[in-house]
Amino acid sequence: MDGHDDEMKDNMPSPTNSQKTVSDDEEIDYSVKPEFYDSDLDVKDESWVQKKRKGRASDAVLSCPACFTTLCLECQRHEKYVTQYRAVFVVNCKIGSDQVIHQKGTKPRKGKSGRQSSEIETVPAGNQTFKHVSCLVCSTEVGVIDEDEVYHFFNVLPSES
Repeated sequence: MDGHDDEMKDNMPSPTNSQKTVSDDEEIDYSVKPEFYDSDLDVKDESWVQKKRKGRASDAVLSCPACFTTLCLECQRHEKYVTQYRAVFVVNCKIGSDQVIHQKGTKPRKGKSGRQSSEIETVPAGNQTFKHVSCLVCSTEVGVIDEDEVYHFFNVLPSES
């Protein structure tokens, strides 16, 4: 190092208060209870869900995969396809009346890899008509509804009920 480098260091300004790094922990006053905190909220939420279900059991609580909006509190998991669910009572869902899917009672086709086509897997077999079901909040397609008004969900996030 020569004398020129030492002069540059001496001429550099020192950091001001606005340039100092401050941890969030130093700014939080833990002696004051947070305004929006409720230690009993989980108990209240569980009670609300049980009241909505009227004592019936559910395999999962289903949410939209895009915006996490609750779609169903009471559903039954498909016996064969474990990522699919069916339900009768739903919330925050809209039925697409413009598109109708017709499913014929044909044998499932085999794909290139030897397994069944995913289109066949997503809807129950039989000679039925289905309508698309989407999330009311973000319009993500989450399943279909059949003629008997049973919802078949295949694009959802399940969580333990």
